[in-house]
Amino acid sequence: MRILLALILTMVPALAQQADPPSKADDQTAQTPAKTEGQAAQQPAKAADQTTAPAASPAPSNPAPTGEDWFTGSLDLGYRFVTGPYGNYPEYRSVVNLGQGLVLNGADFTIIDPKKRLFDRLDANAFGWGGEPYELVHVNAQKQNVYNLTFDYRDIAFFDAVPSYANPLAPGGFNEQSFDTRRTTLTTAIDFRPGKRIVPYFVFDRNSGYGHGVDEWVQDSNDEFAVPVLLRDSTENYRGGVRFEFNHFHITLEQGGTTYKDDDQSTFSGNNPGDRTSTVFGQTLSLTNLQQAYDITGNSIYSKALLTAHPFSWLDIYGQFLFSEPKTTVNFNEAAAGNFVAMSELLFYSSQQTIGTGAANQPHTTGTAGFEIRPFKRLRIIQNWLTDRYHDAAYGMLTITPAGATGGGVTNFNPLEVVNYNQEQVDVLYDLTSKLTLRGGYRYIWGDATTDATPFLNPAGTLEQGQLKRNVGLAGLNFRLSDKLSFNLDYEGGSSDDVYFRDSLNDYQKGRARAKYRLLQSLTFQATVSVLRNTNPAPNINYSLLSRDNSLAAFWTPKNNKRFSLTGQWDRSTFHSTIDYLTLPFYTTAISDYRDNGHTVTGLLDVNLPGPLGGKLSMGGSMFLSNGSNTTRYYQPLVRLALPFNKHFSWNSQWTYYGYAENFYLFESFRTNIIMTGLKFTR
Repeated sequence: MRILLALILTMVPALAQQADPPSKADDQTAQTPAKTEGQAAQQPAKAADQTTAPAASPAPSNPAPTGEDWFTGSLDLGYRFVTGPYGNYPEYRSVVNLGQGLVLNGADFTIIDPKKRLFDRLDANAFGWGGEPYELVHVNAQKQNVYNLTFDYRDIAFFDAVPSYANPLAPGGFNEQSFDTRRTTLTTAIDFRPGKRIVPYFVFDRNSGYGHGVDEWVQDSNDEFAVPVLLRDSTENYRGGVRFEFNHFHITLEQGGTTYKDDDQSTFSGNNPGDRTSTVFGQTLSLTNLQQAYDITGNSIYSKALLTAHPFSWLDIYGQFLFSEPKTTVNFNEAAAGNFVAMSELLFYSSQQTIGTGAANQPHTTGTAGFEIRPFKRLRIIQNWLTDRYHDAAYGMLTITPAGATGGGVTNFNPLEVVNYNQEQVDVLYDLTSKLTLRGGYRYIWGDATTDATPFLNPAGTLEQGQLKRNVGLAGLNFRLSDKLSFNLDYEGGSSDDVYFRDSLNDYQKGRARAKYRLLQSLTFQATVSVLRNTNPAPNINYSLLSRDNSLAAFWTPKNNKRFSLTGQWDRSTFHSTIDYLTLPFYTTAISDYRDNGHTVTGLLDVNLPGPLGGKLSMGGSMFLSNGSNTTRYYQPLVRLALPFNKHFSWNSQWTYYGYAENFYLFESFRTNIIMTGLKFTR
């Protein structure tokens, strides 16, 4: 992708040399602001007259300069210096993950072809290339009434090696459940005949990932061995359809297909004692060799239909239907060697062979429908309904062959999962006055699920069934006293008869209030308060959660930001939850108690520097302070300076400090200074 970006940037001078000098009519067209398709369609005769009218006087001897009219853009290049980082490097990469070196902070350009040959307008932009965890390229080309082409490419780095996440004391120095991967997404979409009544389109999406990590190999629940793993997967999605755009209704018909492949491998050779530090019957368990590979492939064909209609001035209708049937096959192969134990036979063995295969099929249907009716000028009634249903039918076979042990053998299983989810909601909005709008509503959620039961937890049957029933009341208001003061309030309260999971929303109340007040023309305050309370008093759960978040922000721009501006925000959050859980090995009941109280402060001062060319100095940053179950401190101050040399060139620099520390996990702290400096060219 870096080669593609370089080609795009190097093509710009070549295009400048190939462009013809614009005529007077073309020059007028290029200088005219872009119109919407409707505006352009209303003035075809006038545009044609301007293009074909004979010149009133001979053409000037010196043609109009090229470049200024057909090409605009900017290029921002810089170099990032990173000190250290000092402290825990994996934690730094998990949180910040910025590298040292040359960085493309941003590049964008627009080309308008006055001759309207291959395209009328081409827009492209890119940023984040070089030591960044997120890189992007976007290109859009369009030709009026012919096509609209969009291309997007994103490259994202996912790194997670937080030492305390799994077992920080694991022998061998392995950080379990860590990974270092990159995920790329590519989307190409083209609309034919945009702006017309009938618009065919085609879209191609590709999502792929590649990288390395550390996973766990578990031996008969007696020991866990951290082993390296190679991660590879890709998904391609092809979809096409047609949109019908009419004055009172819109219809989209789409057909698509998806292919999926996941090919992961794990290879290890050496002496891995695992997480167990004690012996088993006087012997030490170990893993000396592992060859593991599994291959998952899948495909799906789906169909979608979408309808929106405006049959009357007081009625809007919409609906969507989607059906898909993904199919998946799995193949697994594993060979392990070491010193293992079969506890059921009290027998040690030195190797194990595992082979597995399986397939699954999932018909999946989703539908939504609703309407908005306005029987009176001040009254709106919004009704919507949603259903989501899928059925997993699968089979599998797993063969485990421990060398020298009679355990293992062939296991056949036919897992089953059936899930039905439904939701219906009605909202009523009434404008009590021109300044006050009231809202009330009701939401009902119901569903059921059937899945295979774990024999140990449910020895009475092979299937586990669950129900979901929830009644929710909705309320709110929007108050606009004047241009200076506005207030918004939302409330939601629910009561559930049945839920699927222990920490699902059960009996809960959720509220949010927002207020905005402009004290002066240049000074505005904004405040937000939100609360969530959720409980499940079932005897074997006893779940309780209380989350609160309060924030206050101020925006000061005296004299319309002529000399300086100041923004700041303070956020106070509290979180407390308790729930019962079972402890090993005797499954006794204990209470998990987690709490976190945090303060987040952000602020930025922008100062416009004096002088003929000006410039800008910015100072500020953010910090996070929390106490509770895991006390954490995170500081991120910054200083930014932008100095223009002329109307085309400017010098930009930024210093940022990152400081992270945890009281409980002191070894996860890090700190670093990052300096970015570079030049920006604008044309």
